[in-house]
Amino acid sequence: MDSSLQYICGSIAAAVTGAVATAAVYIATRPPPKLKRNFDLNHQSEEIPGSEHVRISHLTPKAPHVSYLYEDAQTLYECMLRGLRVSGNGPCLGWREKGSEEYQWLRYKEVVERSKNFGAGLMFKKIKPKSFVGIYSANIVECVLAEHGCYGRSMIIVPIYDTLGPKAFTLIVNEAEIMAVVCDKEERSVALMNDLHEMPTLKLIVQVDPISETAKQKAKELGIEILSFTEIERLGKTNPQDLIPPKPDDLATVCYTSGTTGNPKGVMLTHKNIMANVSSAMLQFGETAPGSNDIMLSFLPLAHMFERCCQVGLYMTGGQVGFFQGDIRKLNEDFRTLRPTVIPCVPRLLNRIYDKIQEEANSSKIKKMLLNMAIESKKAELERDIIRNNGIWDWTVLKPIQDKLGGRIRLIVVGSAPIAGHILTFLRCALGCVIVVGYGQTECVAPCTMTTPGDSSADSVGPPIPCVKVKLVDVPDMNYFASEGKGEVCVQGLTVFQGYLKDTEKTESTVDKDGWLHTGDIGMWLPNGCLTIVDRKKHIFKLQQGEYVAPEKIENIYLRCPYVSQVFVHGDSLKSCVVGIIVPEMELIVQWAKERNINRDKIKICQHQDVKEFILNEMTLTGKKSGLKSFEQVKDIYLHPHLFSMEDGLLTPTLKTKRLECRKYFKPQIDAMYSLLM
Repeated sequence: MDSSLQYICGSIAAAVTGAVATAAVYIATRPPPKLKRNFDLNHQSEEIPGSEHVRISHLTPKAPHVSYLYEDAQTLYECMLRGLRVSGNGPCLGWREKGSEEYQWLRYKEVVERSKNFGAGLMFKKIKPKSFVGIYSANIVECVLAEHGCYGRSMIIVPIYDTLGPKAFTLIVNEAEIMAVVCDKEERSVALMNDLHEMPTLKLIVQVDPISETAKQKAKELGIEILSFTEIERLGKTNPQDLIPPKPDDLATVCYTSGTTGNPKGVMLTHKNIMANVSSAMLQFGETAPGSNDIMLSFLPLAHMFERCCQVGLYMTGGQVGFFQGDIRKLNEDFRTLRPTVIPCVPRLLNRIYDKIQEEANSSKIKKMLLNMAIESKKAELERDIIRNNGIWDWTVLKPIQDKLGGRIRLIVVGSAPIAGHILTFLRCALGCVIVVGYGQTECVAPCTMTTPGDSSADSVGPPIPCVKVKLVDVPDMNYFASEGKGEVCVQGLTVFQGYLKDTEKTESTVDKDGWLHTGDIGMWLPNGCLTIVDRKKHIFKLQQGEYVAPEKIENIYLRCPYVSQVFVHGDSLKSCVVGIIVPEMELIVQWAKERNINRDKIKICQHQDVKEFILNEMTLTGKKSGLKSFEQVKDIYLHPHLFSMEDGLLTPTLKTKRLECRKYFKPQIDAMYSLLM
């Protein structure tokens, strides 16, 4: 009897193994499907008649002036209602409890109902339609409930960043005359109360976490009301208030740009601004656009329009959004648990992923050889419009890489900063997914140009999206001329903001009388109608000998050097050269130091003269290869052992360098370098 059972089991196992092997061979050898495109990659935008060389998307004639994609989703409020309908009340918002291995989900109907109750609760507490409501929180479910609760009563959301600092924080509350702020944690509520004497309009704090008796007592003494999030919901449920849905032209949000210098500015965006941006991006995505089967992992700041627009795309189509645990160090766990299909991302994270892959591959010659073979094979597929993660190389070599992001990623949208071309190409191959790059700024919601899915080139930020026009304007001082396809990038269209809140002067200096938003970035048109960003107009300085230097251009080139993780380039009109603050790519430098018996302590490495000379030489070589002129090359560098961060005030929430703060922070080191160069 036992032998018969063994025979049967063995036969079943053999049959299953054979079937799996046959299926594997079939999938691996059948012709893989090609990506369908909306337009010819060699003709991605077209110049409209006129002397200004204005360009529009190749999609624009087919979908002129895109203000919405669906008739029933013309405002952010309507987006969630449409998501409820098209998803069939599917899962909407997900989160993980501490220690849990699973995500819990609120379905669309519950999200809509709880949002409605929250908005009613605010109205019961005398927060009126058209009022400004602050959200001071990490990415959590309650942020979205509060946001959409406010939209349903035509209130205006004002996200507040931790890293703006207390002075800017007070400026925002006062400038927007904010009456209520939603906080996730008590420490934020207490921070608000500590500065309450400077914020006379603030009357209500809504806290997500449980409120301590100490906080209640403090609020009572200060004459401000503090209520829990659930209490506001309960008040709204027991005291229903009429819905007051917004119109497309109504203000949806005032999003303060952190700015690299000066005070933050409140960018006023309407529902139409945001819906036009999201709808145009969805059109450009084509068949890769998010849908009801997609899951997005939310980990970029919700105060950033890039993240918010990506979420709107998911809600509008009935998709799911799961939030990370709040600790960026545990992001890998969130990827493995949620297994998202779509993520918005910033270059810094992708650079880290790339570095980790290379570090692992460099540990073995065989691993390195196999990885190179896999990438070269996938590159050939990319050039044939084939994007997949189920080929032989995916199963055998690349699967561990793909599994680090959950194994199901099919679309990555990159924004906020430039990404090196070789890293972009590598990850498109290694992850087997579509990666698009957007370029824009808060003043035009999010992207105004975006690369086309399947475009394997890595030297552009794509053509204009269908709801805008883009032109380049002469910058004679920097020798850029529109007639030569170079100049300051200017944007006109449905996504251009309504102005800076209570700051007409800055608005008029940013948007001209014809409605063109002047970005301050220098762009160049490529032969295929795509835009590439080559320089920055705003951050330029003249050296002692009269040469103009654009530090951001130089920094972007030096970031291509594998030994450079972060860089800040500084120059002075009283000096004849530029210098740099460099955060080394520690993993590579530690390996280099190990081979030379140099102390591998992070701080001591940065103080070692041989290390400094090596990195400076590598940077200079990178600069030469990229065409930097002699006066643009840094003549000395200071190695800083710690990454610039939002916490130390050196990065904006969108991970751009705060130039003024960096100059102040590193003044002793900059002065020391110049004293030796005299």
